[in-house]
Amino acid sequence: MQLDILSPDKKIYSGSADGVLMPGITGSFEVLNNHAPMIAALGKGKMRVRVGKSDTVYQITGGFVEVLNNNVSVLVEGAKEI
Repeated sequence: MQLDILSPDKKIYSGSADGVLMPGITGSFEVLNNHAPMIAALGKGKMRVRVGKSDTVYQITGGFVEVLNNNVSVLVEGAKEI
């Protein structure tokens, strides 16, 4: 699936991903390939991006995610790779 992570000042990630684990406001959830369409609010916490067998973890400060047709757009207030 295509993943784009954007903050107000820069593009944090753009590329293919196998899965994304995100901190929702009511608990963590994971988006995988062929996920149903959705829009969700994100809370403060760790977001894990899986590409193949490697993971990249970002500390985010909240935002929103939209999933539609294997395109995942994550709009965050701020993010830092940890």
